[in-house]
Amino acid sequence: MRKLFFFLIFLLASTIVAKAQQAKPVQVTFELYAPALPDSSTVFIVGNQPQLGNWNPAKVAMQHTGKHTWQLKLQFPEQTQLEYKYTLGSWDREGTDAKGFPLQNFSATVTQQTIVKDTIEHWLDKKTRPFKGGITGTVKYHKNLKATGLQDRDIIVWLPEGYDQSKGKKYPVLYMHDGQNIVDPATSSFGVDWQLDETADSLIKAKVIEPIIIVGIYNTSDRSDEYIPGEKGSAYMNFVVHTVKPFIDKQYRTKPGRKHTAIGGSSAGGIMAFMLAWEYPKVFSEAICMSPAFKIQHIDYVDDVLNYSGKKKKLYFYIDNGGIELEEKLQPGIDEMLLALKAKGYQENKDFVWVKAPEDKHSEAAWACRMPKALKLFFPAKRSHK
Repeated sequence: MRKLFFFLIFLLASTIVAKAQQAKPVQVTFELYAPALPDSSTVFIVGNQPQLGNWNPAKVAMQHTGKHTWQLKLQFPEQTQLEYKYTLGSWDREGTDAKGFPLQNFSATVTQQTIVKDTIEHWLDKKTRPFKGGITGTVKYHKNLKATGLQDRDIIVWLPEGYDQSKGKKYPVLYMHDGQNIVDPATSSFGVDWQLDETADSLIKAKVIEPIIIVGIYNTSDRSDEYIPGEKGSAYMNFVVHTVKPFIDKQYRTKPGRKHTAIGGSSAGGIMAFMLAWEYPKVFSEAICMSPAFKIQHIDYVDDVLNYSGKKKKLYFYIDNGGIELEEKLQPGIDEMLLALKAKGYQENKDFVWVKAPEDKHSEAAWACRMPKALKLFFPAKRSHK
């Protein structure tokens, strides 16, 4: 009996050690070769994890190791999906291709201790930036809106043609996360915008959709916490509902009712759009969820939907996803959410639309291409789903 007791203790201890070892962070060494840079340059790595600065282009500096090479060792939990870039301290000085256009995100999945080697031969120079800020239509900027428990942030408002002339007319509103990325490549984090201004303008002029107001809520360096379930996520939702929307309704001629109010975003912004509609169905009636992070790593909003036991919420969702790199990692969580919605009585093509774009990557360019379909569904000249 005594031997059995000690054997059980040994098994328990072994299990605890094994679990601890499983949870042990994995070291990733990033090594960048940049032959065009002087060895005196300060190079930053920027990406989608706190260790990578949460997309702050001047937060995580690398160490120069000689011969135009910079290196940095970081630790991440196993299976972490990394998306990252390199800058010289701002988005005006990021790595580019030979034509001067910003490179797509580098990506890697953390599976074991490894060295990731990248090469960048060209860097963006603000003076020779290959794209210019071009906005179709009229935009208004509102700086430093105060947010309780969050960083202050800017708001951009796109107005449809004829807004100033049609003094008595009111408009439905689409609120968008990552506001600096939606209409102007000059302010977009990666030099490519969603082209929401051109898309909405052309669809309105073609009488395919009704005229709308688009509100872009800028993100901050806390984006990765503000756009997911948690304390900051709840604070952000409170900010959107109780600060941003009342401000917009007061400043502009909106149709403030829920059936004329939609919310949208991509990636973490995609799950946040879903959360805002789900938790505030009296404020929003629709949500555009592009490449949404419904359930991945420490994020899980599927269970919130499954655990809901109240009356079916009158909501309409547009949900889509690509099929390459990070999009593949997001797909299982999206599949689970689609099943959860069906379990709660939501019918495909009636209460939600699911779109798969297997050739698309996780990028602003891809979301821009898919946005026309979402706008046609949400703001058609003649509505049928509301």
